[in-house]
Amino acid sequence: MFFGGTMRLAGKVAATVLVIDQISKYAVVHGMNLDQKLAIDVFPPWLNLRMAWNQGVNFGLFAGDAAVTRWALIALALGISVWVWLWVRREGPRPMAQVSAGLLVGGAVGNVIDRLIYGAVADFLNMSVPGVNNPWSFNVADIAIFAGALGLVIFTGGDHSKRPNPRDARRDMR
Repeated sequence: MFFGGTMRLAGKVAATVLVIDQISKYAVVHGMNLDQKLAIDVFPPWLNLRMAWNQGVNFGLFAGDAAVTRWALIALALGISVWVWLWVRREGPRPMAQVSAGLLVGGAVGNVIDRLIYGAVADFLNMSVPGVNNPWSFNVADIAIFAGALGLVIFTGGDHSKRPNPRDARRDMR
């Protein structure tokens, strides 16, 4: 079963990320009319809302022919999501790996929904520090994708439960 059994935690995390991402985008883009205002200072320079329609990947990379790029990125995001899901499922029921997979998959699907609805990803969070003006915007899905990818690097690979205990090695040397 795709969503049951050992992947229940990943499914819950993915669903939660997807809901939070889509609600935040709708609230900011449509509820606050950021798509028309383009900029709202919330707590400058630390937190601002800056509308950016991202047709590429992070920071607008690979933004080209809108139709080709859009469908290629949708296919790529869905393909990676399925691969990550199956990979972590095979890794076993390690909770942090499941949380990481759920973050990545939920964020990827959130951005896929944007590409399907708008033709681009709605980015709106902009954070800077005094004296430095960050020109890029991102969204909740981007945060989840980054955190999930980092978590997968940290929490997957190898069977951590079968690693030798250094104390056992010292005892064997006696």
